[in-house]
Amino acid sequence: MIFSKLNGLGNDFVITDDRENKYTENLDEMARKLCHRRTGIGADGLVFVRKSETCDVRMQIFNSDGSEAEMCGNGVRCFAKYVYDKGIFKHERMSVETLAGPMIIDLTVKDGVAVAAKVDMGVPETRREFIPVVGTGECQLEKLAAVDKEFTFSTILLGVPHTVVFMDHLPTAEEVFKYGSVIEPMTSLFPRKTNVNFTHVLDDHTIEVRTYERGVENETLACGTGATAAAIVTNFVLQRRTAHFAVSVPGGELAVRFSHEPETQTYTDICLTGPARRVFGGVFDSENF
Repeated sequence: MIFSKLNGLGNDFVITDDRENKYTENLDEMARKLCHRRTGIGADGLVFVRKSETCDVRMQIFNSDGSEAEMCGNGVRCFAKYVYDKGIFKHERMSVETLAGPMIIDLTVKDGVAVAAKVDMGVPETRREFIPVVGTGECQLEKLAAVDKEFTFSTILLGVPHTVVFMDHLPTAEEVFKYGSVIEPMTSLFPRKTNVNFTHVLDDHTIEVRTYERGVENETLACGTGATAAAIVTNFVLQRRTAHFAVSVPGGELAVRFSHEPETQTYTDICLTGPARRVFGGVFDSENF
């Protein structure tokens, strides 16, 4: 299999062009093997480029644990760079089909190479039954206990479920794993599990986020949908005047902008912007599948 490895602020992906559908079976096992950081290539996810009947191209993505993901903010940015740089679709704006719906990506191109991407993230879902979260009404500023601590959290669906936990400090890597590994698989509350975004507000326009990612079962250096969810929830519950955030993550910084209608509490024109970089490419021996 011919592949390229790309990353968006350290959130890394193995990407391959499979528009001819050479790889269609046992993709969960393939993802686990390719993403393994000791015996495979090493990545947070495996991404396939496929033909689409409704968009310019289709993205199929698997987490490193083998589960298929609906969408990934950093993944789709890296995907768009790959598609552009490989000449699969040589336009700076492209539509990408995902399980979470169509995504529009605008690329920043320098010297013929895509260096950054802005993603239209769609509209967040706050109704519990669609996220899903057990209970009634919107899931905003509720309480849950994990290990030795009680947290205040809010959960929305932004392609995938995201739980935002506000902290009075930026947690350490040990704390992210300690609490995230308990909250993420809490299916009594989150039937499809949840990504957990530990969020620390620095000022009116800046937040810090560390994400324990569903399907990776650990912290990732950046999570695009998580950064976006954290910015939206911060606006909704704390800082209603702010419609653009710099989101600091362990791998760098992402920018999130949106429009907010206070009277109806609706969010539109949600855009995530950040870099995408090719690390290396190669051929993975198919016998290892």
